[in-house]
Amino acid sequence: MKMHTPPEIPIRLFQTQLHDCGYYPERQARSLVLDPASPYLALAYPNAIDHGFRRSSHQVYRPHCPDCTACTPTRIVVADFRPDRSQRRCTNRNADLHTVVAPARMTDEYFALYARYLDARHGDGPMANPTPEEFESFLIGMWSRTLFLELRRGDELLAVAVTDALPQGLSAVYTFYEPALPERSLGTFAILQQLALAARRELPFVYLGYWLPGHPKMDYKRRFAALQILRDGQWQPVT
Repeated sequence: MKMHTPPEIPIRLFQTQLHDCGYYPERQARSLVLDPASPYLALAYPNAIDHGFRRSSHQVYRPHCPDCTACTPTRIVVADFRPDRSQRRCTNRNADLHTVVAPARMTDEYFALYARYLDARHGDGPMANPTPEEFESFLIGMWSRTLFLELRRGDELLAVAVTDALPQGLSAVYTFYEPALPERSLGTFAILQQLALAARRELPFVYLGYWLPGHPKMDYKRRFAALQILRDGQWQPVT
């Protein structure tokens, strides 16, 4: 197992203005953001992940809301993970797929799948009708070591898991997939493939981002065994 020793890095921390919450429309949200202009941002990122931060586009942020602490950082301990029956069935349903690890980039093939996914899943929201520039801005960091895990049936692209490679693990950024194939559970399969890649690379963790207890879009993370949450500054198992 590879050990991660974070360096001491001087970097400023900013606080955003209040804005509408993306998960609970009736709530106000605010974030802490590492200085996006800092030359040390790439070096600070792995340590920031272990303190509950995430990457979106070129920014590293953590929720810091005045009246809500629902967003709970999560990660899976790779060596302890065992798929449950449902996840084993998901793997069997997708046995005809193969995974290709590719560099992060924008292509017509990626963008077409991304646009179909957003139109099907978020057609009435601010992410609908994306542009290629929005694809690059959202998914591909200027300084991050980002990988695209392609899930293919032959030459046909069915899903892409966007993940950041860190010294201590993989950080799942976003997954988009063919919306016409719900029976495959491609989102779940994409996480299983990131766990498999982390195991092959002897990386301790896969970071899944924020879990919101009971939220219909985020509660799926509880279904993964060996899940830890960051609470009171300590990573601890979900009970």
